[in-house]
Amino acid sequence: MSEQYPALLVVVPLLSALVVSIAGWINKRLCFPIAVAALGVAAWSAVGLLLRVLDEGVIVYKLGGWSPPMGIAYYIDYLNGLVLPVVSIVALLNLIANKKGIEQQFPDKIGPFYTLYLLMVTGLLGIVVTGDAFNLYVLLEIAALTGYGLLAMGEERAPLATLNYLYMGTIGACFYLLGVGYLYIVTGSLNMVDIARLLPPLYQSKAVMAAFIICMVGVWLKMAFFPLHAWLPNAYTYANSAASSLIAPLVTKVMIYVMIRLMLTVFTPEFAFTTLAVSNAIVWLAVIAIVMGAVLALAERNLKKMLTYIVVAEVGYMVGGAWLGNRDGMTGAILHIVNDALMTLCVFMVVGNIVYKVKGYAFEDLQGLFRKMPFTMGALVIGAMSIIGVPPTCGFFSKWYLIVGAISAGHYGFMAALIFSSLVSVVLFFRVFEICFYEPFADHHGHDNHPGGMDEAPVSMVVPLLIVAVILIVVGLYTGDIVNHVIQFAIPETMV
Repeated sequence: MSEQYPALLVVVPLLSALVVSIAGWINKRLCFPIAVAALGVAAWSAVGLLLRVLDEGVIVYKLGGWSPPMGIAYYIDYLNGLVLPVVSIVALLNLIANKKGIEQQFPDKIGPFYTLYLLMVTGLLGIVVTGDAFNLYVLLEIAALTGYGLLAMGEERAPLATLNYLYMGTIGACFYLLGVGYLYIVTGSLNMVDIARLLPPLYQSKAVMAAFIICMVGVWLKMAFFPLHAWLPNAYTYANSAASSLIAPLVTKVMIYVMIRLMLTVFTPEFAFTTLAVSNAIVWLAVIAIVMGAVLALAERNLKKMLTYIVVAEVGYMVGGAWLGNRDGMTGAILHIVNDALMTLCVFMVVGNIVYKVKGYAFEDLQGLFRKMPFTMGALVIGAMSIIGVPPTCGFFSKWYLIVGAISAGHYGFMAALIFSSLVSVVLFFRVFEICFYEPFADHHGHDNHPGGMDEAPVSMVVPLLIVAVILIVVGLYTGDIVNHVIQFAIPETMV
């Protein structure tokens, strides 16, 4: 059974999407259990694969028994072995938490919603597991097209915001595909490991440089790396809660994984850091991304949009860390993929609970929420502490590695940006806590608008949220094990 995990990971959610689509016509109540079962199998397979990688090392799974470079191989090493469980567990917890919200928002579209949700997760898991550069493009489009569908099912402005995302996302995918086309012309292969073997004699070739730069720009567009981020804030803000708390934690992180995969496995660190002398410039771009994300978040008067700009800043963290060109920076970037997916899931699920109860997420809607929704707000505090970087939450440890990497690279601008954004996060979240905690301000007639008493979100929404909040602390406490047993093997030994 464990031999087939790589296939189950992608095939089960893919086929279940079809089954859910049919079930939507027959009996809507069947959609949710089928979707949960499918993602449960995917999560089980992903965790099983990580354990196998820890035990045996790299796993190569040939689809249909065809050997690469003719066939497509799924290639699971320490890097994606770590990312796969994150993607599948985030998707599963978010699905369970949002059952009530989905029924409230889309009573007529439950089947289509779950179908798109499963296809989106199929695409993301496929992107992470595949060892074929063109196959990655195909899965990228599966994830993107279903993502557009999920995001467009939001409030009035959602379709227009999603259209903007569709244009930008399509341009990003075209850039990536063009880069892969150049690589194919030069090497005659699409298998990532094969390309890495064929490239070293071709490092000086203009086509290889062009391929690398074009692929990078495409991936940056997809991950919303500032200043290519313009599509992200509105697309995530106006989407429904279930979609934004799936897409915000996962899409940008999976694209960062793709960037690191291109740097480490396809083009190799030697090419990325020595042949191309661009790493310093990219780290400075990351500095601008972090500072601008933090500043734009400060300007917002609306919780969900504030969080979207924090996502933009966090993308800067990971891009900068990866391009510092040393082990600590890369460790921080890979660890932050895991941590940021969990932190973002936590805070977006909080917004989902607030929207379910209060029907809004502007700062005015948050008054008195600590008294009304104590468990939800407790989870927000833990998520906020992790984003700020307070130990023992997981956010502290990836920031620590990033700062150590910045110091050993002598890049004090990046270090300063990390500290600046942490301080801004303190201001952002404490402003929110102040509104939620202090007495609801009476209106001008002297009436208290929020009578006291607890009015928490349903248990089915609160329990998964609290699980995520606990995971933030557990992952923080076990950071040493994650780094020593997984991440250090994901980074080539040539990087010092």
